[in-house]
Amino acid sequence: MRERNRPLFTLFATVLALWLVLGFWPFSALNKLLLSVGILLTGGAALWYLRRYSLRRQASCAQVAAALLPPENFQGALVLVGGDTGALFPAGGDYRESRQGWYLRAANAEQLPLLAQHIALTRPALVSQLSILLAVVPEQQVCDDTLTQSLRVWHRSILACRNWLNGLPPVWSVVWLNTLDAGGNTLWFTLTPGRPGLQARQADHVTLPIAEWQREPAFSPSRLSPVLWLDSVMAFIHRYICQPLASPQNELPALPLAAVGVCMTSVESVVDNLWHKQIASMTTLPPLTQKSSEPLPLPDMLLASLPCWRGISCRMRDLRIAGVITFLFIGLALCASFMNNQRLVRRIGDHLARYHHLSGMPPAPKAQAQQRLRTDSQLLDDWLRRGEPLRYGLGLYQGEKLIPPLDAAISDWSAPVSSPPVNKNIITEPQTIRLDALSLFDTGQWRLKTGSTKVLVNALVGIKARPGWLIVVAGHTDDVGDERANQQLSLKRAEAVRDWMRDTGDVPESCFAVQGYGESRPAVPNTTAEGRALNRRVEISLVPQADACRLPDIPLPPSQDESGTQP
Repeated sequence: MRERNRPLFTLFATVLALWLVLGFWPFSALNKLLLSVGILLTGGAALWYLRRYSLRRQASCAQVAAALLPPENFQGALVLVGGDTGALFPAGGDYRESRQGWYLRAANAEQLPLLAQHIALTRPALVSQLSILLAVVPEQQVCDDTLTQSLRVWHRSILACRNWLNGLPPVWSVVWLNTLDAGGNTLWFTLTPGRPGLQARQADHVTLPIAEWQREPAFSPSRLSPVLWLDSVMAFIHRYICQPLASPQNELPALPLAAVGVCMTSVESVVDNLWHKQIASMTTLPPLTQKSSEPLPLPDMLLASLPCWRGISCRMRDLRIAGVITFLFIGLALCASFMNNQRLVRRIGDHLARYHHLSGMPPAPKAQAQQRLRTDSQLLDDWLRRGEPLRYGLGLYQGEKLIPPLDAAISDWSAPVSSPPVNKNIITEPQTIRLDALSLFDTGQWRLKTGSTKVLVNALVGIKARPGWLIVVAGHTDDVGDERANQQLSLKRAEAVRDWMRDTGDVPESCFAVQGYGESRPAVPNTTAEGRALNRRVEISLVPQADACRLPDIPLPPSQDESGTQP
């Protein structure tokens, strides 16, 4: 994982954790608050630690900053060289570039993981082209225990590179020895997975089995000595290199080699070295001891034989980490959704069970239980229209299955309806007083007769002016005579009664309405003299009207239409 992506993944995980707590898990408000604070503190602490770690990494990488790295678009092999590197690189050199590769020197085992880390952070595109070469020069080793301990340290260092190189890259080893050829020619022998047995490498990198290489007519005598020494060389490699690395050692897993090479060339040797000891134990021939200041040849011919190693790219590793975080979030969210749906089913099931358990006598408890079911039904209907909350979703929502039993339970019982209270207020019809016209007027006249005052006084007692009520005075006649004349006569008689009541009772004129109906509204048929006498009349009635009879400083009471009763 690239260093710059670590804070992003930390923020991503923090946001998803908050979403789980606040949006999915059925915690109380206090628990949600406490968990949210804990998540924020944990995320902040992780970001602080990553910042400190980045600063420490920059400080540790400062010591390898001088190592020159190839450019980002370098197409050749990138080789980290550990072990006996002194003779491979010129004095003070940290890298060597060849036609096929770029060799970086790790001065010690502690520097190898730092180099791998530096490359992973600054040249991530080159990680898939990287391999690790373990260089061994037996003629510069004087103690087998020292060599064994050194290889174990390099073993541990190589394994430590896995965290930065997206896995373990190809690891291979090359042994440099003094040549037995007096001419000083460099000979290469390789052991690779693609070819059986030990192979001899020609100058043009063509491989030949040892037997065929030895039988070449032009070089057969000169190649006899190297072939005789190869068994000893392979025994040395197996004893000190292959076997210790291929066997698990305590906490160290096995480290198989992808390829092994042997180079016979001019090597500067020390007195009483391991290679001389092994040769002396097998033969009395003294090995050649040479002095050479030239760097040892690079094993370019082995680069093409190394297995292809793709590893896991930084992008794939980032996607894998993001996928793991997302997978955990989805898993926990599904668990929370399942729990929320179970709680919903259990709660509504309890409401239904209580509702069905009640008999309805008395009806109040069952009515309350039914109201609770209505509330549940309204909630589920709202979720059906608008969509359920996310904490119930993710394909686990069970609310739709609860709607039919809720509706059936609500409709199978209704509370008894109590009779509405009887309105005891008696609504009276408008009061009407009917006066005989002959007792008030002479025949054909509209002026009040002398002696009619008593009749009018009695009418005035029954009809009292009040705000919001209109005094309607209506005159009527029989059907004798002209219809138009009868209408005018009835109107004049009504006006005469109105004037008397206005003047005598001190009633404002706004309290009156005068109407003359003539013969149009007979009380009884006009077929008899008695009927015609009854139809000659003046009627006085009270009719509700809000703006009628408005007396000064007296608010209007509600009319009969508004209150339903006559005051």
